[in-house]
Amino acid sequence: MGTILGRYVLREVIAAWLVVTGVLLLLLLAQQLAAVLERAAVNQFPQGVVLQLLWLGTLQNLSILVPVGLLLGVVLSFGRLYHDSEMAAVLACGVAPSKVYVPVVGLAVIVTVFLAWLTLVLAPQATERTLMLRSAALRAGQFAPIAAGKFRTFGGQSAVVYAEAVNADGTLRNVFVEQSIGSRVEVAVADRARHTVTGDGLTHTIILYDGERFEGIPGTPEWRIMRFEEHTVPVEVPAANDVVKNLDAQPSLALYKSTDLVKRAELHWRVALPMMCVVLTLLAVPLSRLNPRQGRYARVWVAVVVYFVYSNLISAGKVWIAHGSVPESVGLWWTHAAVILLTLAIVFGPRLLARVRHRASP
Repeated sequence: MGTILGRYVLREVIAAWLVVTGVLLLLLLAQQLAAVLERAAVNQFPQGVVLQLLWLGTLQNLSILVPVGLLLGVVLSFGRLYHDSEMAAVLACGVAPSKVYVPVVGLAVIVTVFLAWLTLVLAPQATERTLMLRSAALRAGQFAPIAAGKFRTFGGQSAVVYAEAVNADGTLRNVFVEQSIGSRVEVAVADRARHTVTGDGLTHTIILYDGERFEGIPGTPEWRIMRFEEHTVPVEVPAANDVVKNLDAQPSLALYKSTDLVKRAELHWRVALPMMCVVLTLLAVPLSRLNPRQGRYARVWVAVVVYFVYSNLISAGKVWIAHGSVPESVGLWWTHAAVILLTLAIVFGPRLLARVRHRASP
C-alpha cells in the first residue's frame, strides 16, 4: 500500500508542479520577449540573436522559478488531497504521516541536484554566452549598412535615417534624416548621401548632397530652411549599457577561490537556491494542511508569503555579506533557519495558542 500511495502522491505533486512552473515560465518568457525585442530594436541586433537571447535568459531565471513552482505544486496537490478528504482516509487507515513525506523528499532531492547544477554551472555559462552574443550583435548592428526602404535609428533613437534606394557603390538615394538635439529638431532631405562608420562603431557620419535642411522647435513658428550642396551629420552612438553584470557570468569555482566579499556573496547566493528548494519542499507538506470546510486554495497565499519572505531574506543577506555587515563565515544559512521557524509558527502557532487559552479558561 505504501508503494501505491507513494506513486499516487508523487504523480499528483509532479503534475501540479509542472503546471505551475509552465505558467510561470510563460509569464517570464512574455516579459523577457518584450525586453529582448526592445533592446534588439534599439541596438539593431540581427534577427537570429533574439531567440538565442530568449533561451539563455530563460536558463538564467529558471533557478528562481523551480523552487516557487515546486512549493506551489506541493501545496496545491496536498490541498486537493485534504479538501477531497483523501488524506483523512489515508491517515484513518493507519498510514503514518512520515510515509507521505517519502515521495516528496525523493522528488526534492532530484530537483535539488538539478537546481544545484543549473545554478552553479549552467546559469553562469548562459550569462557569459549572453554577454558574448549581445556584444557581437551590438557590433554587427553598429557596422551594418543602411538598408533601402527601412528606417534606421542611431544614438539611442536620437537620429533617424531613411533611404529610398541604395546604389551598388553604397550611395544612398532620396535620403531623409531627422535628428533631435534637446528640444530642437533638425530635418534634412537630400538627393543622395554617403554613410561612413568609425573603427570603433561609435560615430556614424552621414554626408548629404544637394538637399534642404529644416531646423526649429516643434509647436513654434520659428523655423529655418536652408539649401545646401553638402551637409555633414555626425551621430554619436552610446556605448552598450548591459544590465547583466560580469559577476553573474563568473564560474562558481572562481568565486570559491576569491577572497572578495562581493564575489563570496554571489557564491553564497548560488548555494542558497538549491537549499531553498529543499526547505520549501519539506515545509510545503505541513503548510498545505487544511482544516475542515477550508477551500483547497486556502493555503496558497500563505505559501506565496513564505516564498517572498524567504527570497527577500536571501537577497538582503547577499547584500549584507557583500558589505561586511554579516560575517562571510555565517553565509546565508541563517535565512533557512528563519524561514523554518516562521513556517512552524504559522502551522503550529494557532494550535498552541488554542491550547493555552483552553488551559487558562476556568
